[in-house]
Amino acid sequence: MKKIAVFLTFGLMSGLSIHAANEKIIVIDEGTWQSDNARLTLFEDGKIVSNQWFRDCNGFKLGDTPTDIINVKDNLIAISLNTPNMIQLIDAAGKSVGVIEDIPNVRKLASDGEFIYATSYAHACTTTEGEKEFTKGFVAKIDPSTLKIISACEVGYEPEGIVYRDGYLYVGNSGGYSFQEDHDFESILSVVDAKSMTLKKNVDTGCKNLYGNISSAGKYLCINAAGDYASSPASGIILDTEKILTDSADAFVVIPNPVTYSTSTPDGLFYVVGSQYSYSTNKNEYTFLTLDPEKIIESAGKDGVTTTLPGTMEEDLRKMMTPYDLYCNPYTGYLYATDADNYASAGKLYQWTPEGRLNGVFTTYINPGHILAIPTSESGVDEIFDVSAAESDSQIYDLSGRKVSALHKGNIYIVNGKKILVK
Repeated sequence: MKKIAVFLTFGLMSGLSIHAANEKIIVIDEGTWQSDNARLTLFEDGKIVSNQWFRDCNGFKLGDTPTDIINVKDNLIAISLNTPNMIQLIDAAGKSVGVIEDIPNVRKLASDGEFIYATSYAHACTTTEGEKEFTKGFVAKIDPSTLKIISACEVGYEPEGIVYRDGYLYVGNSGGYSFQEDHDFESILSVVDAKSMTLKKNVDTGCKNLYGNISSAGKYLCINAAGDYASSPASGIILDTEKILTDSADAFVVIPNPVTYSTSTPDGLFYVVGSQYSYSTNKNEYTFLTLDPEKIIESAGKDGVTTTLPGTMEEDLRKMMTPYDLYCNPYTGYLYATDADNYASAGKLYQWTPEGRLNGVFTTYINPGHILAIPTSESGVDEIFDVSAAESDSQIYDLSGRKVSALHKGNIYIVNGKKILVK
């Protein structure tokens, strides 16, 4: 095996220890609908640094109705903004470094470390290949170096969550406009070849309305199905991306629990807050779960579902008025959730240790709905190693926990549980 120079043990792989907290967290505050008042909150080292961080750094507003935030690669972060039909690019210091425009009705984001992939509810877009028109929704492939849409692929109606893994995009379609357009709710997960931007297959999950973010833990996905808010209740889907490519009959399992807000953990589990509206009580009813995707797939759902969360998390979450997001920092294992309260006033950010001990509650801006951790200097590396250092059988992940098949110059990776910077 070729030599890899490594240091700073990282708790991404099972059995590795988690380091003490040294947190730098970005929270997207959605603001109120069509009020152009979205903000970024910066939480660092146990305190809120700013609840208008983007404006502090740039001197102008973020925009209206943000729907997602992802790490693209070192020092490049993408934020989708639905109403202005654009993606804002920032660096880790909060400075705007570019805007990708003309992505109508943009929703969720994914990246392979080079390109950005964005879902859209719209039926047309402009690409460098020319104008594209679709009957349903689409996924756009964007080159952040040119700020151009280079290709697009039709998927299902109103595509939502998207995950990149090993050359493929997994897209949950919602059909959420079924009340106003001539189609039903979707139950289809679309699998797209990311290189060619062609549809490989549509997988019918049998569950309506694949709405919201999709969490990934290695080869497993956790997908929420919101149902039709009437006869079809909400549910969750655990899917094996390797098996789904081979048409395996046991590639996914449906569990009778919503997985509205989910996050993967360093040891490959999913923590879940499920929300289901009850017409009998006129309230959302919440469930709290720990899911072991490997056990769920292997047992066809008979094992691997635990109705608890670590430490005091469930107790603390039940005190919230409106749980709105759930997130695990992939660099440290610290846990976060947000409370949107009444959707019109300041929300809250909760922080727990990896063991689920509440560290604090912090005031954000309106509707804190999306969270992203960025590495601090202490969680980084300070030397450079050869790009050819890893053998093909190495377990290689980027800093967002996405498994990759190769190392690229200038990026930081987790290789067999160790953090390296390559050249």
